[in-house]
Amino acid sequence: MPAIRALKPWLKSRWTDPVAWTDSFQLVKTVIAAVAAWMIAIHVFSLPQAFLAPWAALLVVHSTVYRTFHEGMQQVGATVVGVTLAWAVGNSLGLDWIALSVLMLAALFVGKIAALRLDGTDIAATAVIVLTIGYSDDGQLLLLRFLDTAVGIGVGLLVNLVVWPPLRDYSAARAMDGVNEQVGTLLWDMSRQLRERCGSEVTQEWVDRTRDIDEDLDRAWGLLRQASESGRFNPRRGAGAVRQTEQFDDLLRRMEQAIADIASMSRTLGHSISRMQEWDDTFRERWFDLLEDAAGAIAEPDSQRVAGVRLGLADLADDLSTDKLSARHWPEYGALIVNLRNIVTSMDRVAASNPVTSAAVTGTPRVLRR
Repeated sequence: MPAIRALKPWLKSRWTDPVAWTDSFQLVKTVIAAVAAWMIAIHVFSLPQAFLAPWAALLVVHSTVYRTFHEGMQQVGATVVGVTLAWAVGNSLGLDWIALSVLMLAALFVGKIAALRLDGTDIAATAVIVLTIGYSDDGQLLLLRFLDTAVGIGVGLLVNLVVWPPLRDYSAARAMDGVNEQVGTLLWDMSRQLRERCGSEVTQEWVDRTRDIDEDLDRAWGLLRQASESGRFNPRRGAGAVRQTEQFDDLLRRMEQAIADIASMSRTLGHSISRMQEWDDTFRERWFDLLEDAAGAIAEPDSQRVAGVRLGLADLADDLSTDKLSARHWPEYGALIVNLRNIVTSMDRVAASNPVTSAAVTGTPRVLRR
């Protein structure tokens, strides 16, 4: 069937993708933590209705060890507040729609207090569960609920810390490689379509594509922050290097500059096409060739070719400065030369580091961390 044939390449790519393995293993760890918390609460501590143990473990296990500790502390606070509110409202109002309304209003209000930094939804969910399942006026059940939560949080922390704590640098590197590939592809499409005498509507499509690449770049920034965070409190070898993201920061800033210059260059080309301005033959052919060379050098990637394009642009500017060109051409030619020069200057270091890995920017062993 076509659907099955289309599914096989996707499954194969996921099977060989370390990022997919990391995400899948994190799901398994979450299940292990929740089930283990429930079994410990039931069989070790003999806690009745130990539903808060797997609940807390589920909420605590996160993509990084630091986030697990951070969220664990917040979960402790949210659970303490939620259980306490449920106990207070239950003993004061019982269990009816009025009690439930008061409870949820109080829980969400506490969550709005910025100084506490607690999630009102977590507080409300915990409080509703405790109130509807059962509460006691002697305080014993209140202590049991706290113990349930402590077991879940403790198991969640332990599982995420001990069982292959994730390092997220490879996810960030893959995202950066993807942005680099998109930049090279866009430049290649621009060179091809310009030779075919495209219209101004095509140049607007180029601008739109730069916005799409910008969104992927924002995602790469987010993954980079997560990668840096994944090295905190992480006992694995190499975690210290992952926390040092200055080199990655530099590459992403260079990509930002390149994308901005591509958008600027696209608008300049669009204005020229819409005004039906005829270019000098010498400039057109040489600049088209340099644009094509830049696209290939960035897409391959090849830092020496990128440097060669920069030298070619300098030669083009020198040659044109001795020609008697019309004054109306120079602002346009100069803008296109500067834009393309900025692009290759920004992408030079990116090309030298591609494929982007921790080895490319930190000098650590070239391994694919799962």
